[in-house]
Amino acid sequence: MGKSKVLVVGGTGYIGKRIVRACLTQGHETYILQRKEIGLDIDKLQMLLAFKKDGARLVEGSFSDHNSLVKAVKLVDVVISAMSGVHFRSHNLMLQLKLVDAIKEAGNVKRFLPSEFGMDPAKMGDAMEPGRLTFDEKMSVRKAIEDAQIPYTYVIANCFGGYFVGNLSQMTTLLPPQDSVVLYGDGNVKAIFMDENDVATYAVKTIDDPRALNKTIYTSPPENRLSQRELVEMWEKMSGNTLVKHTISGHDFLALVKGQGFAQQVGIGHFYHIFYEGCLTNFEVSEDEEASKLYPEVQYTSMNDYLKRYL
Repeated sequence: MGKSKVLVVGGTGYIGKRIVRACLTQGHETYILQRKEIGLDIDKLQMLLAFKKDGARLVEGSFSDHNSLVKAVKLVDVVISAMSGVHFRSHNLMLQLKLVDAIKEAGNVKRFLPSEFGMDPAKMGDAMEPGRLTFDEKMSVRKAIEDAQIPYTYVIANCFGGYFVGNLSQMTTLLPPQDSVVLYGDGNVKAIFMDENDVATYAVKTIDDPRALNKTIYTSPPENRLSQRELVEMWEKMSGNTLVKHTISGHDFLALVKGQGFAQQVGIGHFYHIFYEGCLTNFEVSEDEEASKLYPEVQYTSMNDYLKRYL
């Protein structure tokens, strides 16, 4: 059986561009939805043209044109959505309901991967406002998928290295701190950190895998289950620079919400769930749900190696 044809929606975004690259690398006939809403965004257009040069096919479509989405979906076997779910840029998760409608009408899709690629929303029923909005929206999309009986795989990526590792999980920078670092609580709560390219590789691995059909797959390699303190110590050893450590209690951390904008409030809530409550590691994941066990041939990036790019 040949490899599936794949349509990537959101193929110029942070994780979407990596998914496109993974599809091409793994030998899939790859289509990217080229939305008219791209307007005058020259960077996105040039990225699309670069993907086209590398073998991807651009297919025009718009979320304001249902028939164009149906037409695009009918070209492929698999649809992967990488619509943005962050609040400090665009936030388009609920647009996926239109994509679900198109997939349902087309009737040919054998697997749909909606835009998950973060914490598992099914585990976040008690999340605090306003950050729970993201999880509620993802669960609404899941319900629509399952009600329409569309075959799916949900890929949980946990913490992207670019946002959580290089900065040692500091909220106000993307680079390693030079002098001091804030530890959340005692800094010993375990989280899971991932190279974004590995997440894309694992996601694309699932699409032709019957073991991943109608399941949630977690990217949580054992070596990448680290506490913030372990991450800091790893960087100190690598850089030769010992940082002054300040701790902040959960109560004081949540107090930072006061006076912040919506996106900052969301971020503070998500950080609290990760680094104080341990929401990424306070449940068991079986071997048939964990990507590095399902696909041992993938040489995933350790966070020690990930950090080296910041030296």
